[in-house]
Amino acid sequence: MDMHSREQYLESLREEYRGGNKQQKTRLLNEARKRTHLNRKVLIRKLAHPAKVRTSRKRPPRKATYGVEVLVTLVQVWEIFDYPCGQRLSPVLRQELQRLRTARELHCSDEVAEKLERISAKTIDRLLAREKRERQLRRNRNPAPHPLLYQKIPVKVAADFETSQVGQVQVDYVEHCGTSMRGEYLHTLSAVDIASSWWEGEPIAPRTQEATQAAMTAIRQRAPFRIREIHPDNDRRMINDLLCAIAAGRTFGCRVRGRIRKTTTPGWSSATGRMCGR
Repeated sequence: MDMHSREQYLESLREEYRGGNKQQKTRLLNEARKRTHLNRKVLIRKLAHPAKVRTSRKRPPRKATYGVEVLVTLVQVWEIFDYPCGQRLSPVLRQELQRLRTARELHCSDEVAEKLERISAKTIDRLLAREKRERQLRRNRNPAPHPLLYQKIPVKVAADFETSQVGQVQVDYVEHCGTSMRGEYLHTLSAVDIASSWWEGEPIAPRTQEATQAAMTAIRQRAPFRIREIHPDNDRRMINDLLCAIAAGRTFGCRVRGRIRKTTTPGWSSATGRMCGR
């Protein structure tokens, strides 16, 4: 017998128990104890007193801790630090809020500043949810890589490189944009041999898959050694079906330089390309 059925059964016996004599009460108690397996004192307490009516008391609405003044100041700080998430913005508020007020970059009262310094990351995301919807900000700025293509290419990190064997080439892009990345600018496809530090570079205007293919073919023809493996960056313009088809038709293989979105390998091609290409 479950709890709900037991309460219904005791409710049916309550009126008879309260109106009966001593012998009738004893009989009802014995019968109820066999059916419900409850203690005799518990049954007496339940049958002798009427059931308590439980009324659900509504909790009054909580007073808003962070009002409009806090939200306006929070949005200003959020814009200053380039729209970070709540988990990143929460420690920034505790470290940089007073500095912004001292530099007069932010104007708010001491009460608002105190609330912002103790606000949690979860509350920040809840308060900024409407602003994110209105500004149509993407949650994930890095697009997910193609899972099937990345499964075809094995991962090889720096510890697995054959540094004593010539032909292990790391490939990366070098941008010639100066101090600003706006507009169009040239790129250099930088390829450096890990063992001998031999560098080859090929300029490309648009950073497309076809341009990368042509530059890689030119570098392979100029190189004084046979390219055994290429270790490209995790950029989609390098990790694509076109480059995999090139590697399949040549005598060299294609290996991912590091795990996706994790820097696990020193950038020989990037560092050497900046020195030689610029």
